[in-house]
Amino acid sequence: MPAITRRRTPEELLQQVQAEEAFDRTGRLKVFLGYASGVGKSFRMLDEGRRRLERGQDVVVGAIQPKTSHEIQALLAKLPVIPLKTIENVAVMDVPAILERHPAVCLVDGLAYDNPSGAANPSRWQDVEQLLKAGVSVISSVNIQYIDELRERVERITGKRVSQTVPRSFLNAADEIVVVDAPPEMCIGRGDDEAPGQSSRAQKLSELREIALLLAADVVDRQLEAYLQRNGIASTFGTQERILVCITPRANATAMIQSGHRNAERFHGDLTVAYVSQPELSADDQAALDRNLAIARAANAHIEMLDGEDAIETILKFARERGITQIFVGHSTREGWWERLTGTPLDRLIRGANDIDVRIFPH
Repeated sequence: MPAITRRRTPEELLQQVQAEEAFDRTGRLKVFLGYASGVGKSFRMLDEGRRRLERGQDVVVGAIQPKTSHEIQALLAKLPVIPLKTIENVAVMDVPAILERHPAVCLVDGLAYDNPSGAANPSRWQDVEQLLKAGVSVISSVNIQYIDELRERVERITGKRVSQTVPRSFLNAADEIVVVDAPPEMCIGRGDDEAPGQSSRAQKLSELREIALLLAADVVDRQLEAYLQRNGIASTFGTQERILVCITPRANATAMIQSGHRNAERFHGDLTVAYVSQPELSADDQAALDRNLAIARAANAHIEMLDGEDAIETILKFARERGITQIFVGHSTREGWWERLTGTPLDRLIRGANDIDVRIFPH
């Protein structure tokens, strides 16, 4: 029997057209992602700019790190550079000058730099967002230690802490991401220089490389999802598990979050803990909710506070938008006669989840 293709509604077709138009208006973002200092991110970024310029593209350098090597200086000499401007004695990217020039591609280094209070945007990555919205494509580079959600994990490996960061959501919006691998000589251990009980340099680089590769895989997964959504194609798969743990003040949050964390670690997936806001919680319920959220933070989960009159529809909408593959929910084992006749909210969740797995934790 031939498969029946569902016709899209006028609303769905309109959303597709609007998504395509918005995509065509914005610039493209390419990021060279490094996992250690000195792997050559900035060089790769500038070298691609040079090659594009030689092919006839209009390329400019919008910002570069203050200290550069001789190799980078040689590349800069071959590229048009829009000078930085000074605000409150701090050198910042001259966004108005770039917008006036309106090149096809702008090269931007130092994504995590914070701008002074007198600048239009608080951070350089927000300057880049402004360029993208204006239709200017950007090629940039960043180290994983500067990704806000990865900062503490990388710090535990390297022992180095940074104060200026870029949100992971910015990387998630990239159209292309390239992991810049460390050269072989960086992976050679230092032998006697290693302190007893400490991880070798090669082991640390291996751990950092794994983090970078998983981040890049997640970005590629999101690129695919965005493409499918723009073209009205239903997605039934993902490259990673995305687990959503739905908590309430009375949920068995410890067991749910611990199980979600184990699954996320096992499959190199993402763990999100969400709570649908309820008005006028009692003091005891608020305290219980705060304890559950503390457990989520300890598990390094993404925490989302959702708003919606219908909790089930709110959860399902969020799950579809984020490509969730598993939903963890708590459920009371006691049912009244009305629920037995009409069905519980859990029944609605399971019916609406379609291809999303639902795991139930009794409480």
